[in-house]
Amino acid sequence: MAVAEDDIDFAVAAYRDGAGWSVQELVPDHLEDVESIAAALRRLPGDGAVAMVGVDEDFFLIVRTVGPTTRVLLSDASAADDWDLAESALDFLGLTDLEVDDDEAVPAGDLDLLGDLGLSDLDLTELLEDTDAYPDELLSDVAARLGFGEQFDDVVGFTTA
Repeated sequence: MAVAEDDIDFAVAAYRDGAGWSVQELVPDHLEDVESIAAALRRLPGDGAVAMVGVDEDFFLIVRTVGPTTRVLLSDASAADDWDLAESALDFLGLTDLEVDDDEAVPAGDLDLLGDLGLSDLDLTELLEDTDAYPDELLSDVAARLGFGEQFDDVVGFTTA
């Protein structure tokens, strides 16, 4: 299923500028597939921009560009059965034949894509193991650990109880 604008819970790009982190929304035109997200990130200042996209309270996608390299993490590979954006992530990763159980959220991609920013693959794996958390909660935690949590929460309208 294509991702309709209403299915996107949030889509943000975070990048470092001279004053620290900046966070802004990504427009729907940038959310067709991993390549269009990466192209949008490359237009931002600095190097190493990060996109965080939450879809239908079901899964999230992190895309990071560093120079010519694009790194991707899909929170739940089984989402590719229902969502074109998730399928594009598996295509990008060369995992089109990946078989996953729909009852178990199995991440796909580069768990160390944020390692040089302070969030190790082990820390990210630990966050992904929280199957009760929604994508906005998980990515708010990721953003906080990277140093732009407050900006992320403001842009996506996330409030904690």
